[in-house]
Amino acid sequence: MALKLIINSSSPPLGVLLTVEHVKNSVSVSVEDGKDTNLHISDSVQFSDVNSITRYLARVAPSLGLYGANLLEQTEVDHWLEFSARLYQRSLAPALAQLNNALCLRTFLVGQSLTLADLSVWAALKDSSSLQSLLSVEGTTPHVKRWFSFLSSQGPFKAVAEKCGTPRAAPRNGGQSSEKRADVGKFVELPGAELGKVVVRFPPEASGYLHIGHAKAALLNQHYQVNFKGKLIMRFDDTNPEKEKEDFEKVILEDVALLQIKPDQFTYTSDHFPRIMGLAEQLLKEGRAYIDDTPPEQMKQEREQRQESHNRSNTVERNLELWEEMKAGTELGQRCCMRAKIDMNSNNGCLRDPTLYRCKNTPHPRTGSTYKVYPTYDFACPIVDSVEGVTHALRTTEYHDRDEQFYWVIESLGLRRPYIWEYARLNLNNTLLSKRKLTWFVDQGLVDGWDDPRFPTVRGVLRRGMTVEGLKQFIAAQGGSRSVVNMEWDKIWAFNKKVIDPVAPRYTALLKDDVVTISIPEAPEEVKDAPKHPKNAEVGMKPVWYGPQVLVEGADAETFTEGETVTFINWGNIIITSINRDSSGKVQSLSGRLDLENRDYKKTTKITWLASTPRALPTPTICITYQHLITKPVLGKDDDFKDYINRNSKVEERMLGDPCLKDLKKGDIIQLQRRGYYICDQPYEPISPFSCKESPCVLLYIPDGHTKDMPTAGSKDKSKSQAPSKAVKVESACPAKAPPKVSSPTAPPSGSGDVAGLLSRVAAQGETVRKLKTEKAPKDQVDAAVKELLALKAQFKQLTGQDYKPGMAPPSSAHAQCNPTPAPNPASCPYERVSQQGELVRKLKAE
Repeated sequence: MALKLIINSSSPPLGVLLTVEHVKNSVSVSVEDGKDTNLHISDSVQFSDVNSITRYLARVAPSLGLYGANLLEQTEVDHWLEFSARLYQRSLAPALAQLNNALCLRTFLVGQSLTLADLSVWAALKDSSSLQSLLSVEGTTPHVKRWFSFLSSQGPFKAVAEKCGTPRAAPRNGGQSSEKRADVGKFVELPGAELGKVVVRFPPEASGYLHIGHAKAALLNQHYQVNFKGKLIMRFDDTNPEKEKEDFEKVILEDVALLQIKPDQFTYTSDHFPRIMGLAEQLLKEGRAYIDDTPPEQMKQEREQRQESHNRSNTVERNLELWEEMKAGTELGQRCCMRAKIDMNSNNGCLRDPTLYRCKNTPHPRTGSTYKVYPTYDFACPIVDSVEGVTHALRTTEYHDRDEQFYWVIESLGLRRPYIWEYARLNLNNTLLSKRKLTWFVDQGLVDGWDDPRFPTVRGVLRRGMTVEGLKQFIAAQGGSRSVVNMEWDKIWAFNKKVIDPVAPRYTALLKDDVVTISIPEAPEEVKDAPKHPKNAEVGMKPVWYGPQVLVEGADAETFTEGETVTFINWGNIIITSINRDSSGKVQSLSGRLDLENRDYKKTTKITWLASTPRALPTPTICITYQHLITKPVLGKDDDFKDYINRNSKVEERMLGDPCLKDLKKGDIIQLQRRGYYICDQPYEPISPFSCKESPCVLLYIPDGHTKDMPTAGSKDKSKSQAPSKAVKVESACPAKAPPKVSSPTAPPSGSGDVAGLLSRVAAQGETVRKLKTEKAPKDQVDAAVKELLALKAQFKQLTGQDYKPGMAPPSSAHAQCNPTPAPNPASCPYERVSQQGELVRKLKAE
């Protein structure tokens, strides 16, 4: 099988080239230079991601062992591939120290022979001058130097190093390049970029609010502006007077300020109208353009059928005559447009004589009625980019077919040539970015406005609790990638959580309609200071009230048993002495006694609570949770978005909040313990003398990257036999409100219940491994967790005869029946047990 590999000649992936060098005697691979790196397997299968390409090449040559000799080694290889891909998202010195520890007394990173781990990490070091400079420091990372020098002396590594030349330069910023580099993610160096000479631009159209796709474009341009100490031009593309509104210009400037972007220069395309018009007339006089009065629908058909217009052969004189009609805005002129004379037979539809100018009598917001003709964006953009000194024009890959048209304009007019750099547009599931469709939601009153938290606008996502820093980190992680994929919002919110979790103060809120009073007679009514954040003293202290009457969540109270020790967060252990229920069995009230001397919290239930005292009344609070406006993840071309509208996308819950919530200000981000993160959308206001009512504190739920749509509301499914712990390893697979009958702990696994329990343990251990990798835990911890995961999988296969697969249901042998008991208990059914165990794992992680 012959494979075709196209290499980005301006930024060659050294890891891919090294892999090709090692497999070329086993696999037939042709290598060609091109614009984008791509491995062509067949017409339907292609890979553009570097790690995907290297993995595939290693797998088609298994005898070489590049992907490891067993499952453990393959997992280690994946670890180092991820390490090399994310190297620039970390501080480089600690990353090198981690690599140095891993190479202590080892020749290769994984196993006893060369693998993709060595190839990818060597390529990352070789390709960065920042890392090369760190390696050159005497007395540091001796094992990395030994390993790097050894590999560099080998034939394939020499060959790749000679072909690809010197490492790419990092920004020179006063000796801080390594630390700067850690903040910029997987950005690709701009070809031909020089420090202090890079000029980029952000050209929005003043026809609506900026959305998150615009935010990515703006932040990418800002990255290169800052990294190369260059210049960022913000240019309003006002080439269509029918869409331009001055009000939107103000809105966009405010959105840019919200994103903390500071352009060096503000311009308008209309600033250059006289010059653009002069260059258009030049094309007419040179016979490179013509005036066409073909009706739009007919013109569209002719372009699709590659038929030339009858006006294509007009004389220069006739074209100039019709041009004057257009400039005057006459009836004839309004039927005409100016078209470039390029190639009607081109396979690229953008080159089939595109429109350069059209006639519009609509007054322009800035130039008034001075002009009756206006350039198209595709004609004006390359001209203004060249005139304003733009060195690198960043555009999404959807404009790729227009690149040839861009350069045709440049070359035909003899202008300076900017470099086009492409990146992938941001496609998010369950999301509409179309201004027309978003406007429909606003007009129909289905949302609160353009800043509605369900909207993908910059204002909407910031109002919902997205931080600019979280957005920047997400964009940094995407970098200059050209892989166009549909993404879940969870990924963005997960980055945001990393920003807010270390600084969000912790408070408490209970469901107003589901609280139960617990009486603790010996507890004195008092107030003490407690830390707002358990791990960050800098967040400050908060007052916590204690007393003989305490409110707890009703869902928590339902799980208590008499004599049970329960840990009240920020207080201590309390023993439940009695439970009072109504005729239906619902808990009405509780009694308890203090057991504060007992500081054993390992096997107790942890709950949130509020003191019931007139000296510190709870804050009336409304918690709002938003869901997607669109129910279908990806709409097809023939789908009408109106058929997939979620008309119940806003859920409100009335709460009794911590007294401290009265002090929150609009925009403050907090965590309600055991519920999630929230942003204050409307601060609490005391009773107004005009309305005689108080205004509750309104909190908006901030997604944290988990797949759940709603925050938890108490311990409705918590395990009584499982101690909450930070470790996700689960020993009991049967959480239930009533303790089920269990066999002797020494009994070998044999029943369907054991299968379901083992299935849960494998899933939980897999989550532990992913968590350790995400947190970049030390390699020995990751290795230990991986070994335990593999052992559990082997045990599962031995018991069921099947390989474990994520998300699988219990094997058929476990489906047939539930564990027999004298009194059927739903918790003993494998389905129920797996469901409850999953809920337990999510709860433990949330806490």
